[in-house]
Amino acid sequence: MPLSPRATLLRDLVLGVLGTAAFLLDLGADLWAACQYVLSGHYLWAALVLALLALASVAMQLFSWVWLRADPVGLHGPQPPGRCLALLHLLQLGYLYRCVQGLQQGLLAWRQEAPSEFDLAYADFLSLDISMLRLFETFLETTPQLTLVLAIVLQSGRAESYQLVGICVSFAGISWALLDYHRALRACLPSKHLLGPGSSVIYFLWNLLLLWPRVLAVALFAAIFPCFVGLHFLGLWLVLLLWVWLQGTDFMPDAGSEWLYRVTVATILYFSWFNVAEGHTRGRATIHVVFLLSDSVLLVATGMTHSTWLPSGVPLQTWLPVAGVCFLLGLALRLAYYRWLHPRCSWEPDRVDGARSLLSPERGSQLPQNRRAAQLAHTFFPKAKGAAASPVKGEANGVL
Repeated sequence: MPLSPRATLLRDLVLGVLGTAAFLLDLGADLWAACQYVLSGHYLWAALVLALLALASVAMQLFSWVWLRADPVGLHGPQPPGRCLALLHLLQLGYLYRCVQGLQQGLLAWRQEAPSEFDLAYADFLSLDISMLRLFETFLETTPQLTLVLAIVLQSGRAESYQLVGICVSFAGISWALLDYHRALRACLPSKHLLGPGSSVIYFLWNLLLLWPRVLAVALFAAIFPCFVGLHFLGLWLVLLLWVWLQGTDFMPDAGSEWLYRVTVATILYFSWFNVAEGHTRGRATIHVVFLLSDSVLLVATGMTHSTWLPSGVPLQTWLPVAGVCFLLGLALRLAYYRWLHPRCSWEPDRVDGARSLLSPERGSQLPQNRRAAQLAHTFFPKAKGAAASPVKGEANGVL
């Protein structure tokens, strides 16, 4: 039975609070780890943690600022002056400002007995932007941080309490961001295929199970060859960036900021699949899986030939087989998800893509929807070839 608008808003409010708390918890874990590295004399490790944190934060503020400037004038209603907004982003507080703004709008709509169409649509608009920013931050900061921590644990042969906390928080945060992003994109589907509890669990698990082997392979190589892992990342990242560019992405409002998006997507592709172009993506997704699997196998094989350099207490004989089983299980769950649980819908070409229309009764004019999220949803989910296309046998066009 579908939820009422107020029940949906309450659920989204709870998820928004949890997402913001997860972001702050992950930030606290990173700062705690950096402080511990400084106190123990490992200044390089602390510098790497802070550098990854700073780079990801700058990129996230840039995305947020570019999107705000590209939004129609008056869409967001009363806001701080432009200089104050710019200062917030300069102080790396733009994302938290958006989280607070989203929670305020959701609470405002929830308090109404019958929420207006405009308030519901605007709450969706803000939520979609927050979900995209959270996903970008996850792969620009959380996933590299997790790889770094695992490499340090492998190199030192032991795991401190703050490192274990960081590993658990990172894995949970990554899978949560992927699940939240996928759920947000489903809200843009015309047929409103929401993610149920069973589908959510499967989606959460296959992302977690496929990500763990990739992170472990890179961490193992980084622990044994710390001077070469940067070259490996740069070489692979350039290839992936070229691949993204050749697919002709058109996501950001201008050509300059489009490269920020391409750089971010190339980083995501280094760890996981991310679809950026329309069309039948099954072949591209298969190529990417084979490419990453081959690279991971090479990294592990190279690392195992020099595994004697690692401390004797590192249980690689247990970790690597478990990682292999996780990969196979994750791949099976992924195939099962896209075979039976992935939504298939037809997009109506003469209507604006999105969940709700931002129509303000007070102004009597239609405002643009969150076309950023709608565009990605249009890319991630299938387009049926005609109204008579079968919803079951339709070709999958998404994150297979």
